[in-house]
Amino acid sequence: MYRIIILLLLFVLSLMASAQDISRSDYIEQYSDVAISEMRRTGIPASITMAQAILESSNGNSRLARRANNHFGIKCHGNWSGQTIKHDDDARNECFRKYRNADESFKDHSAFLVNGARYQFLFDYKPTDYKRWARGLKKAGYATNPHYAKKLIELIERYDLHKLDKGVKVQLADKESAATQEAQEAQETQGFVPSIGKHPVKERNRVEFTVARPGDTYAALTEEFDKMRWELQKYNDVPDGIEPEPGQIIYLQPKRNRAARDHKHHIVEQGETMWYISQKYAVKLRKLYKKNRMEPGAEPQKGDKIWLRRKKPRNR
Repeated sequence: MYRIIILLLLFVLSLMASAQDISRSDYIEQYSDVAISEMRRTGIPASITMAQAILESSNGNSRLARRANNHFGIKCHGNWSGQTIKHDDDARNECFRKYRNADESFKDHSAFLVNGARYQFLFDYKPTDYKRWARGLKKAGYATNPHYAKKLIELIERYDLHKLDKGVKVQLADKESAATQEAQEAQETQGFVPSIGKHPVKERNRVEFTVARPGDTYAALTEEFDKMRWELQKYNDVPDGIEPEPGQIIYLQPKRNRAARDHKHHIVEQGETMWYISQKYAVKLRKLYKKNRMEPGAEPQKGDKIWLRRKKPRNR
């Protein structure tokens, strides 16, 4: 019996350890070697591979990274014959590649670029020219985010990842201490994403957001996060002439069509509006109205059940 108890405790402790988020510095330390190895094998800059992995896997903490060892968000496409996992992305239950370990993911990322016709021009660039590689990946359509290249370059320069391109592992002690001080507020929440400017950036329902501070305006936030003039107000369903309140969530990307898997419904509390619920779960306001068969502009009553993922049945 004692032996069984010990084994159960060890099992629980292992689950707790696996559930802990991986820090940025630990992630870079863990996967720098394979990034350098792939650079020597294929010519893809190790800094680019590392920065992409950080962005696409949230430092190895994303669902795809944890459950499928997929660190680059690569979908199945027509030529994939390996294991797969279903994951909600732009559409529901999209097919993503699943690997036996992280090294397989890094190697498949290399193959994805080496064998992809639209990426061939990248290999005319030097492995040390990470800026051209970053802009080239965006140009080739690797990601739809208009600031993808800028994010890669900022990560590379912030953490000295360009040293990897010379086969030198990064010493992160000083860099991480400065980054930790700047991002301390953001790290208190799950789904941390590195800060681009003065405001820490967090993530909810796979949508990046920040929190407004006293004196913030949409114009100032637009400049800080390098957005188009109309983007932030559109993403947050806010009309012209309205400025953010301190503590208000400001989404930096379009909200999703549905809430995360673990949020199927919301029971309305006194004073809550459809806009408030939309912001709380990172769901587009118009989609929320449609799911609940409500007219735009209508508001729920205390105790109402708001459907967040599926459309409300007609008989309820």
